[in-house]
Amino acid sequence: MTQQTLQVALGDRSYPIHIGSGLLQRADLILPHLGRKKAVIVSNETVAPLYLEPLAALLRANGVAVSQVVLPDGEEFKDWPTLNRIFDALLESRAERSTTLIALGGGVIGDTTGFAAACYQRGMPFIQVPTTLLSQVDSSVGGKTAINHPLGKNMIGAFYQPKLVLADIDTLDTLPERELKAGLAEVIKYGLIRDPQFLGWIESSLPGLLARDKVLLAEAVYRSCAHKAEVVARDERETGERALLNLGHTFGHAIETGLGYGVWLHGEAVAAGTVMAAELSARLGWIGPAEVARVESVFRLAGLPVSGPDLGVEHYLELMRHDKKVEAGKLRLVLFRGIGDAVVSDAASDEQIAAAIAARVSAA
Repeated sequence: MTQQTLQVALGDRSYPIHIGSGLLQRADLILPHLGRKKAVIVSNETVAPLYLEPLAALLRANGVAVSQVVLPDGEEFKDWPTLNRIFDALLESRAERSTTLIALGGGVIGDTTGFAAACYQRGMPFIQVPTTLLSQVDSSVGGKTAINHPLGKNMIGAFYQPKLVLADIDTLDTLPERELKAGLAEVIKYGLIRDPQFLGWIESSLPGLLARDKVLLAEAVYRSCAHKAEVVARDERETGERALLNLGHTFGHAIETGLGYGVWLHGEAVAAGTVMAAELSARLGWIGPAEVARVESVFRLAGLPVSGPDLGVEHYLELMRHDKKVEAGKLRLVLFRGIGDAVVSDAASDEQIAAAIAARVSAA
């Protein structure tokens, strides 16, 4: 498989995204982004036994002083105590502002490590080495870093860009099937919001993607990252177009928070949330039944949920009001004008939102 490289164009904060197989053995891709030959690798109890020591050994063989932090695995650990474990390790290892933090893991590790990098000594360099499909296609790119609060997901964080994203497709070999499917939700998202042709490719390629065809997976990662890099370059801090990347997320975050972090995977909640967004768009008269059916169908084909848990409509609305897109008390949602045509809108009333939720929940 040929290595592919994209650039996130942010002036003097621009950085490459490398995509391909065997990249974790490529010291030449990592070393140029280490300002000083000192690094701290942050991983979790699932990923560390698989990939941490080979990466640490590679860096040490090239003269890099490496220490490591291994955190518990799960969305429920994306919190202050876990963040403090990273700070403890940085202080104990006498990390300096020039020390590089390396996030080796999925979205939780990437988000938490990135936030630690943004905070420690007011900013230190960090590198994203995403090992899940979801983190490779979405969360590792664009500089959104955060931890969760009991009242809302990703509510405490910072925009802080990495120096490098290294997406090794080989790490997807060890990814549990449920995690693979959850990552597909974010791939599908790009087709739904801005690229109908890509959506068609996804629909026809889903059997191969689910079978872990590496050529197809690399193509999905590349095309997803290309979309995200383009949007981030135009709207780094989500003042406009970038908000479209949150399709399904306001509903989805309510599901994750309402059930308790980690009960549903992020991609599972986004899938159900996107179907709710399609349902609401239809109730506003913006799309028809055929478009709603297509949205539902692609998630079904990916083995993802198409209805949310029954948390109670009022509880959904209360949780959604903690969303970052609320402005002047008005809930703004990413909705459909068509397949490949998403908009951010506050046109829906609470009653219409409630009706859409009620239509798309399951007691099971």
